[in-house]
Amino acid sequence: MIKNIVIVGGGTAGWMTAAALSRHLPEQCNVRLIESDQIATVGVGEATIPVIRTFNAGLGIDEQEFMRETNASFKLAIRFQNWGEIGEDYYHAFGYYGFPINDVSFHHYWMKMQQDPDIGGIHEYNMPYMACVDDKFEHKQFDNESIGSRYFYAYQFDATLYARYLRKWSEAKGVTRIEGKVTEVTQNNETGFVESVTLESGECIEGELFIDCSGFRALLLEKTHKIGYKDWSHWLPVNRAWAVSTAYENEDTPIPPYTRARALTAGWQWRIPLQNRTGDGNVFCDQYLSEDKALDQLLENIEGEPINEPRLLKFTTGKREKLWHKNCVGVGLSGGFLEPLESTSIALIQAAILLLIRNFPSKDFAPATENEFNRRMDIKYEESRNFIMLHYHMTRRNDSEFWNYCRTMKIPDELQHRIDVFRHSGHTAHKNSDLFIEHNWLQVMLGQGIKPDSYDPRVDVVDPQEVKRLMAQMRTDVAKAAKAMPTHNETLARYCAGELISNPLSKSSKQ
Repeated sequence: MIKNIVIVGGGTAGWMTAAALSRHLPEQCNVRLIESDQIATVGVGEATIPVIRTFNAGLGIDEQEFMRETNASFKLAIRFQNWGEIGEDYYHAFGYYGFPINDVSFHHYWMKMQQDPDIGGIHEYNMPYMACVDDKFEHKQFDNESIGSRYFYAYQFDATLYARYLRKWSEAKGVTRIEGKVTEVTQNNETGFVESVTLESGECIEGELFIDCSGFRALLLEKTHKIGYKDWSHWLPVNRAWAVSTAYENEDTPIPPYTRARALTAGWQWRIPLQNRTGDGNVFCDQYLSEDKALDQLLENIEGEPINEPRLLKFTTGKREKLWHKNCVGVGLSGGFLEPLESTSIALIQAAILLLIRNFPSKDFAPATENEFNRRMDIKYEESRNFIMLHYHMTRRNDSEFWNYCRTMKIPDELQHRIDVFRHSGHTAHKNSDLFIEHNWLQVMLGQGIKPDSYDPRVDVVDPQEVKRLMAQMRTDVAKAAKAMPTHNETLARYCAGELISNPLSKSSKQ
């Protein structure tokens, strides 16, 4: 069994990997992580999707402690503004619409009956959607257990503090952190396997399995193994992002339980509300908007005072030809980067880590294990890419060259198939193994204005009056539960208020 594991690079990817390996591998496995305080991490990805809760729970992390130490807030959705057309607004909420009737998804019944004035909008049957409308969040279990089963959440947190938290957690589990810059990589002359890395100090670190968490530099996969990169910028053309943090106006400023993505002229602007500040950024394509104008655009649209200097990030959307090569595995930015629109970065880190553990190699590094990992990660990246593309391609905007390009570009066959199936039948063609499943695809497709021509024929078997009665009950239950919820601010103050002096919840949490 492999016992000597070396992680090259820290940040979110490195410390998530270290934490998971130290938790799920036998004690005799020696995990060492090399990072340098001189090398900055990207540290912008502050929003997540609900699978992060599975990862944290698998580590045995206490949610309240984690949220306090990372100034985290709860996240129920992503709010999309101006994506279909300027002025349109919808939520991709982390929950289902209604409940199935006779094993047929609720939205098919709603599509049949949507013209009835008593039915209401489909969002009125979605618990997290309705909570977002009034900036509410309920953490405890609902009295109505069936509603609670349709309600999911994620987090918005400081990624730098999350890495710091996981470092402390990992070191307590026996992970060794080594300070230093890697200046040389030594490979076996015959096999090409990495045998060791040498630090700037001259120290040589040997290992059996090396995990590349070195970010965009991809020190092992690219600089050492020369693994090629699949450039997806013709499908996801944004390639720059300005990022800045801003302060809340005062301690009573409502903290929304969602991330906001506002489409602009050549990309979009994010707003991620933490407990003590917001993370703001403008993601854009420099072919359609200069860096200077994009910065002006960002600063014109932020809602608070900047508390640091804006930072420019440059990237090319895509992924490595493969993330596992010989005895090196890429996790995080070293393996690929899509863009932050649907908060997939940390989810893809998590997917790679769990797949690595599930397919953990023996000393012979059987090619079948490597191939299975690469095959499954290809699927994860491509499905996530297609889900993000859906937002861009299904726009009806024609106010700029950027949106004209996105609207008319040729898309992958798999994505076109999903769109065609939904348009024809109202089915999402999702797979249960997808990172984004039926309710995710459904909300974005409806939010972007795709209207199905038909619905599942089994809907017509059920008595319409019975359907109407069931729908009325669902709608009433959701409205009642949403109304009874505390505000997001109140829940944070009671449950997990951070301890920084600048925290806008600090006073209310002490009352």
